[in-house]
Amino acid sequence: MNDFSELERELKSLQLVKPSARLMERIEQALTHVTEIPPNVIAPKRFTINWVGLGFGLAAAAAFLILARIDFRPAARTQSRIATAAPQSTAPLPNFLPAAVTRVVYNTRDEGLVFPGGQELPARRVRTAQRETLQWRDPQSGASLRVSYPTEEVTLIPVSGQ
Repeated sequence: MNDFSELERELKSLQLVKPSARLMERIEQALTHVTEIPPNVIAPKRFTINWVGLGFGLAAAAAFLILARIDFRPAARTQSRIATAAPQSTAPLPNFLPAAVTRVVYNTRDEGLVFPGGQELPARRVRTAQRETLQWRDPQSGASLRVSYPTEEVTLIPVSGQ
């Protein structure tokens, strides 16, 4: 017993009914006797420019450009800075060498089975949140540099059925 097939059969049997002549006459009369435009309709003769609003908008845009100090000639300014800069003595750069890499896993979450696009077999999606820390040392000066950043890795592990 399929309720949808019965419903579809009933819907197919329905046909459009022609509108009555009286309805058509009433629509015609309503369209021919339109003399007053309702207040919620914007007509071309009612559209006017609000000069005060336009003036305030232009003034706000000009104020923004003045306060933002947008530079329309950045090349000329940088060339003058380069020309006036005096040569300075530079210290030798440190010679950093990689010293250590650390990866700490904070959370591993199994997100269940997924069907990757174009594959028939499912895969298990595992999301891992971790923090990696890279460290460099300068053997001459003893200076060290450490960079740490969070990462999130999603791994798809193929699943085979038996």
